[in-house]
Amino acid sequence: MTEQNQNQLGSALWDIADTLRGAMNADDFRDYMLSFLFLRYLSDAYETAVQKELSPDYPQTADDRTPLSLWYGDNEDSVDMFEKQMRRKVHYVLKPEYLWSSITELARTQNKDLLSTLEKGFKYIENKSFDSTFKGLFSEINLESEKLGKDYTARNAKLYTIINKIADGIANFSIHHDILGDAYEYLLDKFAAGSGKKAGEFYTPQQISSIVSGIVTLDSQDPTTGKKKTLNKVLDFACGSGSLLLNVRKQLGKHGAGKLSGKLYGQEKNITTYNLARMNMLLHGVSDSEFEIYHGDSLINDWNILSEENPAKKLQFDAVVANPPFSYRWDPGEELEQDFRYKAYGLAPKSAADFAFLLHGFHFLAQEGTMAIILPHGVLFRESTEKAIRRKLLDDGNIDTVIGLPPNLFYSTGIPVCILVLKKCKKPDDVLFINASEYFEKGKRQNNLSQEHIDKIIDTYQYRREEARFSRRVSMEEIKKNEYNLNISRYISIAAPEEIIDLQKEHDKIVVLEKKITENMEKHNQFLANLELPTL
Repeated sequence: MTEQNQNQLGSALWDIADTLRGAMNADDFRDYMLSFLFLRYLSDAYETAVQKELSPDYPQTADDRTPLSLWYGDNEDSVDMFEKQMRRKVHYVLKPEYLWSSITELARTQNKDLLSTLEKGFKYIENKSFDSTFKGLFSEINLESEKLGKDYTARNAKLYTIINKIADGIANFSIHHDILGDAYEYLLDKFAAGSGKKAGEFYTPQQISSIVSGIVTLDSQDPTTGKKKTLNKVLDFACGSGSLLLNVRKQLGKHGAGKLSGKLYGQEKNITTYNLARMNMLLHGVSDSEFEIYHGDSLINDWNILSEENPAKKLQFDAVVANPPFSYRWDPGEELEQDFRYKAYGLAPKSAADFAFLLHGFHFLAQEGTMAIILPHGVLFRESTEKAIRRKLLDDGNIDTVIGLPPNLFYSTGIPVCILVLKKCKKPDDVLFINASEYFEKGKRQNNLSQEHIDKIIDTYQYRREEARFSRRVSMEEIKKNEYNLNISRYISIAAPEEIIDLQKEHDKIVVLEKKITENMEKHNQFLANLELPTL
């Protein structure tokens, strides 16, 4: 499917959402819309696999029953063995009555059992479809909510309309995971725009995600050699809807050279966003054995797989990416002062947990890995404990690159942000500064980075290029003279250079002008004299 058709699908889905949501706000309707899109994908992918598996035994039906329901009815003794085989092939199972085709038939015929069947289907997917339990995957979908209707009948009627509209709108589009996955991302982007400040909770704009993922997939020791051949594990400890993780996976395979040999790991505190991330993974064709998303708080490190203090046993990641909440207020207890992630650096202040997030991810970065984290500019120059953390990271040679981005790229804030690139082992003994603050396209609500802008930033990082008013390699001696202040304007000036004035040349121009004035004055006075008028 072409990019144009992908955009058409996304646009069609958004038009449906915009038409149907009525009194619901964008966040509430988002959960319904994306869940039904997710069910469509699971169902169609499963039915395609079933048809291939059963081959000549796949029933042909002319009535309103699905082929799979017919097969189940005729082969009751073989169902268990068949489902075990499907788990091996596609990693999950769906009962015939919970397939999207069955659900849409209930909606089309306005069957009173639609709502109750959906409730049972969602619970089945959460607890029984996959080998991994996806408990609470649809917890934000409240089919009993009065936002759908005042009673069961009204809610059922609303679902008839929503499901029929979605079914009609996407009927002619491919169910390939790249297509529906991109449509899912398109809707996340649209809902993020409609949610304003809340959008920062779950979505990193694709343009910024592309920069981050493009950087961490390059060889960490010598980026000029290109993409890494493999990445073992990737971590996003504030993963939102999972778009950064998916972008890293996509970047690896983009040129056919790299692959992900291990898992994608994500952690997310917000329950709604956590569920969005799990759906997003599956919608992009990532099997449940290839990712692990945990619902928890990275700052207190409540994920047990990250609790190992022994350096020889701890989980390490080839790539760490993150877009954590900017200047998040937190309240670290005394016990965190001795936490293995922070004790060598000190605690970030209560007013801004930016460095707490950074140190959490950095602790789990592999020796040959690359970390890229999106943060507010304050981390570059704030004093006190943040200066001490910054100083140690610089003295230890861990800060590789500082990238300043244009303002108003995010839905959640208009402030400009930066990307810090960190490594535990880096070859250059300087820090690369990239000032991309002037490289953007002006938009109505948000500014945008073109592909040319994105490529320029990644290329500058990859080859450590220096360019006037854009990028510069700065020695540690100069950084120390600036008292470890990493404010980009200290190292790269974007002020337009003053024009050099040639005084002698300007003087000569004035002499010529004065001579012309004198000559013209004499001519003018001659005319006045001829007219017997007073001269000047």
